[in-house]
Amino acid sequence: MPTTNDSDTSLRFPILIGDIGGTNARFAIVSEGSASAVRCADARTASFATIDDAIEATVLPTARPRSAVLAVAGPVQGDRVPLTNCPWVIEPKRMIERLGLDEVLLINDFEAQALALPALGADDVLKVGNGEALPNAARVAVGPGTGLGAGALIQARGTWFPVPGEGGHIDLAPVSERDFQVWSHIEDPFGRARFPRIAGETLLCGSGLLRLYRAVVAADGARARFDDPAEITAAAMDASDGAAEEALSLFCVHLGRLAGNLALVFMARGGVYLAGGIAAKVAPFIARSGFRDAFIDKAPHGALMDKIPTFVMTHPEPALAGLAAYARNPGLFGVATEGRIWRR
Repeated sequence: MPTTNDSDTSLRFPILIGDIGGTNARFAIVSEGSASAVRCADARTASFATIDDAIEATVLPTARPRSAVLAVAGPVQGDRVPLTNCPWVIEPKRMIERLGLDEVLLINDFEAQALALPALGADDVLKVGNGEALPNAARVAVGPGTGLGAGALIQARGTWFPVPGEGGHIDLAPVSERDFQVWSHIEDPFGRARFPRIAGETLLCGSGLLRLYRAVVAADGARARFDDPAEITAAAMDASDGAAEEALSLFCVHLGRLAGNLALVFMARGGVYLAGGIAAKVAPFIARSGFRDAFIDKAPHGALMDKIPTFVMTHPEPALAGLAAYARNPGLFGVATEGRIWRR
């Protein structure tokens, strides 16, 4: 079982940090408390049977870490941690024995994104709409990628506390007349019409954009030209295909609604930050889309919502930046390690 005493926040250097997503695993080494993180080679999750195999191939040839702090896409419960959007199952006790580690700490991937928020500068974000971030107020990170992740950061008594969660699986609902037309054609992954429930991750991820595009085409009685989210994004960005452009526009509107919901839950006067590769890639489109209007449309709190700023994170690797900040000085952050740290 994981260690239950979380009073000792120290970690043994060198520390391996890793951002483990559904498609890619990104690793770096923090050698000591004042050092910058040194990147290792990335690993495609589909290329390795286990995370242990990936670390052996990409990290151990050049470094011998004593500790590991890994951000994983999925809830951390028990000694076997399956990832939500890839077949890896992380087993920290096995990792310790096989890889020669002293300790392994697992945190949620958007908990790591949240840890990076206080250090983001003007060059790391693109602001969308009005509002000014209050320096000590709650902040939210939400991001579409292989799946949809969400996390929050709350300050209390001078300490930042990341709040992990599975906000990507909260419900979405149709609002406009066009929504009702399109949603009746949304298919599940097996090609069956109509999901029993439309969650955020159903539409707000790479495969979700493809579902939206196919539904738009079906609603208009047309034929699909694309079967890859990247093709849809490219056609929408250069306005070369009307269905692709509408699909990405609806994607942005639904993302705005969900982001606004999370902003209300946490009263995120410190801002809402869109993370992940999709958001960064389509940042100019988001800025001119209906995202911000959908975010604000929370009557009777529209005026309040307009004061909450929204940003697209353009930092190339915010999760690793957050993990590195924590690894260098874990005492500055209120990361709860109970039930999530394993030691030799």
